[in-house]
Amino acid sequence: MSKLIISLFVVVLFVLQLVSSQQCETGSVQFTSDLSNLSDWDHYWERTVGSGHAVLALREDWRRALALSHEKLGFQSVRFHGIFDDDLSVVQLDSNGSIIYSWYDVDQAYDYIVELGMAPYVELSFMPELLASGNATIFHYKGNITPPKNYTQWSNLIQAFITHVVDRYGMDVVSQWQFEIWNEPNCGFWSSDQTNYFKLLLETFNAIKSIYPQLSVGGPATCQSAWIPETLAFAKANGIQLDFVSTHEYPTDIQPLQRNIMKQVLTNSRQQVGPNMKLYYSEYNDGLFFRHDTTYASAFIMFNIPDVYGIADIFSWWCFSDVFEEQGQQSVPFNQGFGLLTIYDIPKPSFKAFELLHETGKMRANVTGEHPTAGVFTTLSDDEIMVIIYNHNIPDAPIANETICVTLENIQGTITDSYLRRIDHDNCNPIATWTAMGEPEYPTKSQIDQLKAAAEFNYQPIDFNQNGNSLTFTLEVMPQGVAAVTFKFQ
Repeated sequence: MSKLIISLFVVVLFVLQLVSSQQCETGSVQFTSDLSNLSDWDHYWERTVGSGHAVLALREDWRRALALSHEKLGFQSVRFHGIFDDDLSVVQLDSNGSIIYSWYDVDQAYDYIVELGMAPYVELSFMPELLASGNATIFHYKGNITPPKNYTQWSNLIQAFITHVVDRYGMDVVSQWQFEIWNEPNCGFWSSDQTNYFKLLLETFNAIKSIYPQLSVGGPATCQSAWIPETLAFAKANGIQLDFVSTHEYPTDIQPLQRNIMKQVLTNSRQQVGPNMKLYYSEYNDGLFFRHDTTYASAFIMFNIPDVYGIADIFSWWCFSDVFEEQGQQSVPFNQGFGLLTIYDIPKPSFKAFELLHETGKMRANVTGEHPTAGVFTTLSDDEIMVIIYNHNIPDAPIANETICVTLENIQGTITDSYLRRIDHDNCNPIATWTAMGEPEYPTKSQIDQLKAAAEFNYQPIDFNQNGNSLTFTLEVMPQGVAAVTFKFQ
C-alpha cells in the first residue's frame, strides 16, 4: 500500500511540475490562440503592389526586383503611373500630321508582367503631350497632368488601348485586370479641379464600357481617402456604376500620428461605399517619412495587415523596389526610399515581413490577450502552425522590450519540427550592416553579398512546453521587432 501511495505521489508531482512549466512567467504579456476556433485568412495584401512609372518596366533591374517580389512575396499584380507618358511613345503624328498610336513599349512592359504570371493594375495616366491642354508636369520624368484638350481624342486613345490589350492578351486575361482612372487628382497630379476630373472619369468610363462592358473600371484614386461620397454621388447622377472605388492613405496623412489610424480611416471609407462595393486602397505604406529602410516598417506591416483585415479588397504597398524615379534615380543603396528592396535587390525588413506573411496559412485562429504595443496572430495550414508576434508603436511613443508568452490550445496532431525567425535590430536588418561598413554609396559586389546575407532569416530553435494538445512558449521581442514561430505537425 505504501508503494502505491509513493507511486501516486510521484505521478502527481510530475503532473504538477508539467503544468507549472507551462505557466507564463509573472510579468510577461500573455496571449492564447485557440486552434479550434478558426476563420478565413485571405491574403488580400498580395493582390497588388505599387511601383514608380511605366518606363521602368523596360529596365532589367526593375524586372529582376519584380520577379523576386512575385516569387517570395506572392504579389499578383503591379500598379504604376504613366502608361501613356511620352517616354513610351504611345501617341505620335504620322507624316500627314494625323494621330497614330505605338504600342511597342507598352507591349514590352505588359508582356513581361503577364509572362511572369502577374497582371497589370492599369492606372490610366498621364496625358500624352499631343493630347494635352497644357504643359504642367510632375516629377523628374515630367508626366503631363493636364486635362485633354479634346475629349474625343482622349476617348479614341482609351478605346484603341483597350482594344489592343484585349487583342494581344485575350479577354480571359484582361477581364482580370483593374482599370483605374488617373492618380490622385486632388493631390498635385491633376492641374484642374474636381469637376473636370469627374468629366475625365465619365468620358473614360464610357469609352471602355461602350466596347467592353465586362471590364473592371473605377476611381477616383484620390489621396487621403478623399472624394469618395462625391464620386459615388456623381456616378449615380450620371447613370454609371463603378466596378470599384479606389483611394490612397498614408498614416502620416493625419496628424498627430495614431497607431491605429489606418483602421479608423479604412473603416470610414467602407461605411461610405457600403458593404457591396469593392474598395481598393491602391497606395499605402508606413508613412511619408524616413523609416522605410528600418524595422519600423516591418513592425508597422505586421500590426496593420491583421488590424485592417476584411475592410478593403485591395491593400497595395507603395512600392516594391527603390528602382524609382520620382525625384530622379537615387544611387545610395539605403536612402529611405519607398521600396521593399533596395536598388541592389537587398531585402529590407519590410520585404522580410511580407515574406513571412506569404508563408502564413489560409485559416486564422482566434487570439485572446491585449497589450499597448505587442500583438499576436496565428494561422493554420494543413501541416503548419505559424505564430506572428510583433511589438510596434508610432515614433516617439512609449515602447520597450516585451516578454511575450503564447499558449496554443487544441493542437490537432503531433509536433515534428519547430523554429523561430526574427526581424529586429539584430536580425534581417541590412541597413545596420551598411552603416557599420561606413555607408558606402557604391558598394562592391562583396559588400552587396554581405548586405544580402545580413538580410536573410536566422533559423533558431524555440523552446516550448507541451501538455496534451496545448503548448506554451515565451520569448522577448525588441521595440519595432517581429518574431515568427513555426510548428510543423502531422
